[in-house]
Amino acid sequence: MDLLQDLQWRGIIYQQTDEEGLKDLLNKESISLYCGIDPTADSMHIGHLLPFLTLRRFQQHGHRPLALVGGATGLIGDPSGKSEERNLLTVETVKGNADSIKLQLKRIFDFEGENGAVMVNNYDWTSAIDLVTFLRDFGKHIGINYMLAKDTIANRLETGISYTEFTYTILQAMDFNHLYGEYNCKLQIGGSDQWGNITTGLELIRKKQEEGAKAFGLTIPLVTKADGTKFGKTESGAVWLDAEKTSPYEFYQFWINTADADVIKYLKYFTFLSHEEIEALAASVESEPHLRKAQKVLAEEMTRLIHGEDSLQQAIKISAALFSGEIKNLSAAEIKQGFKDVPSYEQHADEEISLVDLLVNAKISPSKRQAREDIQNGAVSINGEKVTDLNHILSQTDRIEGQFTIIRRGKKKYTMIQYK
Repeated sequence: MDLLQDLQWRGIIYQQTDEEGLKDLLNKESISLYCGIDPTADSMHIGHLLPFLTLRRFQQHGHRPLALVGGATGLIGDPSGKSEERNLLTVETVKGNADSIKLQLKRIFDFEGENGAVMVNNYDWTSAIDLVTFLRDFGKHIGINYMLAKDTIANRLETGISYTEFTYTILQAMDFNHLYGEYNCKLQIGGSDQWGNITTGLELIRKKQEEGAKAFGLTIPLVTKADGTKFGKTESGAVWLDAEKTSPYEFYQFWINTADADVIKYLKYFTFLSHEEIEALAASVESEPHLRKAQKVLAEEMTRLIHGEDSLQQAIKISAALFSGEIKNLSAAEIKQGFKDVPSYEQHADEEISLVDLLVNAKISPSKRQAREDIQNGAVSINGEKVTDLNHILSQTDRIEGQFTIIRRGKKKYTMIQYK
């Protein structure tokens, strides 16, 4: 099975500008191709992953990926999918965001060898272009009627669109044209909402490059969930690639909680497992769904890819400790990850306090009477160990690395005590 057949099997291809032409090109030669992201935040989230992982699939088949960070286009704002104008970011903010995103892209691609990935920033070739040059050399080649026919622009005409965002599609077309000339880039990959921008790039290449110049566009489907809710969102917000925004444990948990109805699709989309491996996991979902083998493999593959083997093993350790209740085996750093979203209470480090008083002060139990009943009934544990002594006084031995104590009341109600 060749590359395009593999992409079709995985359900990754949404639209192509010239299916047969691209197939012939890939059969004849190794090409350069690109995908871009505007640095409007200081981290990518998992909604950005699929186009770049698709770019990596091309690299595995001998092609050279160009990973573009939009230092210039990020200053303008893509109208795609928006009903109103974006807030403009400062040059300093966009530059800082771009630097952070570059580090994340380096985890996805191989930058060594003949087809090593190349990182590019469109600010490098766009920032020096003056207004007259922009209008004469680029604006002249893209007609107003052509642009008005683009969905991303047509959808904004009723609510309003500034000239700034109106010209975004030309700026992205300039990227494709530049990369075609400098890197012989023959293909742009993007999300399904980028179709209009990609085809504008092809139009500019046709008019600006040598006669007969030929390039291609390919878009990726919007990732959806079977239950209709938005992919990549949790109760606490987006699932980020930055470990400070979404910890490796939270990242792992997101994938392992994937529904049976979605897990095989996500294995096809996001992992580099073989067809045979995925089909075996699909059979497991059908015959033994309670084992959740497919979810475990998905979580392991994705966490290893984005955060590395050490962070994966740490996420597995935290998950096992929370499932078994063996909290005392976790480090303070692991406690921070695993209990990031549970209620917390600050306790003075040098103040002696009884367990009964702590339960009431931290609002774990509603009253001292209830607190005593909870302790006597074995419903209270400290760092995973049940405590039934009504006179128990919290001491240094109850603290994990002197920083935290984890109190559990009942089966699931956790509270993190932090010492100050």
